[in-house]
Amino acid sequence: MAVSGSRLSVIAAIAANLLIAIMKFIAASFTGSAAMLSEGIHSVIDTVNGLLLLLGIKRSKKGATKTHPFGHGKEIYFWSFVVAIFIFALGGGMAIYEGIKHVIHPKEITDHSDIMWNYGVIIGAMLFEGISLNIAWKQFRKKYPTGFTSALIESKDAASMAIIIEESAAMIGLFLALIGVTLAYFLNNPIYDAYASIAIGLLLFATAIFMAKETQDLLIGESVSNLDLDMINNILNDYEEFEFFGNVRTMHLGPDEVLLGAEVNFKDELKVSKLEEIIAEVKMRIREKDPKFTHIYIESNSITKSEF
Repeated sequence: MAVSGSRLSVIAAIAANLLIAIMKFIAASFTGSAAMLSEGIHSVIDTVNGLLLLLGIKRSKKGATKTHPFGHGKEIYFWSFVVAIFIFALGGGMAIYEGIKHVIHPKEITDHSDIMWNYGVIIGAMLFEGISLNIAWKQFRKKYPTGFTSALIESKDAASMAIIIEESAAMIGLFLALIGVTLAYFLNNPIYDAYASIAIGLLLFATAIFMAKETQDLLIGESVSNLDLDMINNILNDYEEFEFFGNVRTMHLGPDEVLLGAEVNFKDELKVSKLEEIIAEVKMRIREKDPKFTHIYIESNSITKSEF
């Protein structure tokens, strides 16, 4: 996904979460709902996370320097990992804390106006979250038109993935809050509201762990997909001038930047000028197939095939 698409998704999420956070805190102050307070904290953290992702997108666009010769594309992966930590430590931790506190000191939701406040805010929040999620999903699908699961696996755009996962978790959290406040009101038992807060916290824990795992792989240095590797191998196989090739290695330097290295054994009778021409042609063909291969290094090697 282009960075501009990622930025649009993040800005939409920030605007939605900020409005939703204000609504939730107003409702929590009137009703005393633990689930609503947890959801308000969740939205504030999502807003801060959006700002961190915007910072990551901006910093990832910095060009190459002497100390960072391949650019700063991985900045977005670092800040996405920070977002996962925020969701886990602050979002999940605070939601569970508020839930446990209200289990020990429950506050009943018996006033009819209280439940109306909660319902109004939850429905409004679902509307805003739905709009934000729809924008993020449309931007995401422009580049990854495959199925949802395969698209998430294929995508290396941590910012867009974070927004989609966050907004999806937020929608689920709102349903949990809705169930909690409804049961608390109609069964006249505030324990259900507290349980909903704890459930929201566990949901945020699971969301953060998933995001951290996905981002960890990209930070360490994740390869391209098998489909991309097949494309590279097919191009290299086209050249009769190669005795054989191997050690094809790739690493994502950012959502749209990939480092590719390969070792090739050329036939002995080839002139240096022809060798250079072939290498240039291979690079051009790979980039025509997929421009994300921004750094391609093909090394002429005289080792035997068995050593690859």
